Amino acid sequence: MNTESPPHETEASAPYTIEQILSGIVMGLIVLITFGNVLARYFTSQSFAATEEFSIALLIVLSFLGSSAAFAFDRHIRVDFFVRKLPRSWHAAAEWLSFAVTASLFAFIAFYAGRLTWDQYRFEETSPALGVPQWWYTVWMPVLAVALVLRLVLTRMRRHA
Repeated sequence: MNTESPPHETEASAPYTIEQILSGIVMGLIVLITFGNVLARYFTSQSFAATEEFSIALLIVLSFLGSSAAFAFDRHIRVDFFVRKLPRSWHAAAEWLSFAVTASLFAFIAFYAGRLTWDQYRFEETSPALGVPQWWYTVWMPVLAVALVLRLVLTRMRRHA
């Protein structure tokens, strides 16, 4: 595992990225929703069970934002055991392969999540607990997957320019 800080930038010297700012906001919302639910259960013995829909949707958003921030700072999880066993001349090719596979995966997610969102919109599906349009929750998957692919490409271009 690569545990060293990348030489091109560190968290201390770089300003917060948009992903980090949005992640903080989303985490704050999750905490508020969960805390409100705990208080409601404690004082009224009732639960805001419907808020679980929001929490789950926000966790998905948080996952995409966290992934994007990890790629921006070269802090994503990777197992480089086999890459380190390769000759040095092959390391760049392995990096390109990793980039291509990761970008392809998120492009795949964007495409199919976009189709899912469109179907939910077209067939007017509603959420089970709150009855709001289901696409309100899923629209963020294709949007953030496309943003993540753009982040990957821009980060790759910046580091290898």
